[in-house]
Amino acid sequence: MPLTLAAAGETNVIKGIDGTAETRRFLENLGFKEGSSVKVINSMCGSLIVDIVGSMVAVSHDMASRVIV
Repeated sequence: MPLTLAAAGETNVIKGIDGTAETRRFLENLGFKEGSSVKVINSMCGSLIVDIVGSMVAVSHDMASRVIV
């Protein structure tokens, strides 16, 4: 399922990243890598705030929909 459907406070494991090579590279540079744990902290105003590899990151709903957990 896409990260946008994950419940807040729930830790998930990233299974893959969809999109172009540029999109995948952008998300990987933020820490979104296969096998990494990601936790949705909050969803607001079209963005998700997530805890990835011990860092808080805000990503747009569009980008978060490309992360498969």
